[in-house]
Amino acid sequence: MADTTGKELQARQKAEVSTPAEQTTPGAVFVPAVDIFESEKQITLLADLPGVTSEDIKIDLRDNVLTLSGDIAPFEGPDEKDLLIEYDIGRYFRQFSLSEVINQDKIDARLEDGVLRLVLPKSEKAVPKKITVKAA
Repeated sequence: MADTTGKELQARQKAEVSTPAEQTTPGAVFVPAVDIFESEKQITLLADLPGVTSEDIKIDLRDNVLTLSGDIAPFEGPDEKDLLIEYDIGRYFRQFSLSEVINQDKIDARLEDGVLRLVLPKSEKAVPKKITVKAA
């Protein structure tokens, strides 16, 4: 029986990366929330990176591992002092393993309103082909 109840929209709190690896830089490291969609021709990845500018995002592709990282700078000015801080600053970090079906030379990345959109086009061999059957 299908679930007919609607999903509630809930804000997620930032979650720190929990990894056995040691950090070489100080500060908090967060896991960005990600949505992934697939069509016949591409995979689209949306990553929430609030507070990160396009200059502060690094996207690295090495040995079929896609790495996203981005820094959040403090918002207060040099003449301001903190009274209440509820928005944590630090670094976002997440990695994905890519298969050989992704055309790595044509990956497109755009940042808009704190959301990074990565379009990962599939290679020609991975795109399904329709074969027409002719009557004899």
